[in-house]
Amino acid sequence: MPESATAPTPEPFRASIMQIEPQWIDYNGHLNMAYYNVMFDRAIDQMWLQLGIGPGYMKERNGSTFTAECHVRYLREIHLGDPVQVSVWLLEADDKRLHTFQELRHATEGWLSATSENMSLHIDMGSRKVAAFPPDIRARIAAVVGAHSALPRPEGIGRNVAMPSKRSA
Repeated sequence: MPESATAPTPEPFRASIMQIEPQWIDYNGHLNMAYYNVMFDRAIDQMWLQLGIGPGYMKERNGSTFTAECHVRYLREIHLGDPVQVSVWLLEADDKRLHTFQELRHATEGWLSATSENMSLHIDMGSRKVAAFPPDIRARIAAVVGAHSALPRPEGIGRNVAMPSKRSA
């Protein structure tokens, strides 16, 4: 049984509201880029609990997830004292992979600060190799993917890093 089982809903998963910690502010006076990933990771950990693939899953069933790829976009500065909340979409999944998209927003004003698109792999912790999810977990994941597929896709999915193309005159 998952750590916190709930029926999937046609809305993104919303993590708990987080506060920016003073040591996360860099010499530019805003949130250092590394800590955006900390908040995105904390939000994913909360969602994984609902899917039944959190710490209890690792201890009892010897499986976990590793991030294989991550693309973060920094859109608006976050400062000390800003409350933030991460929303997570489970866009796609197969037997071994989870494709997620996250938005970090100011929790009271609602503006978008950053996004993170990720590919996570299911790992057999005994062999430390990619492995298929067990059928019960796969069914839970499929239910959430189905619920989230009813939502409009957030802007920014599938973006890549590249210099803007130059147009000839």
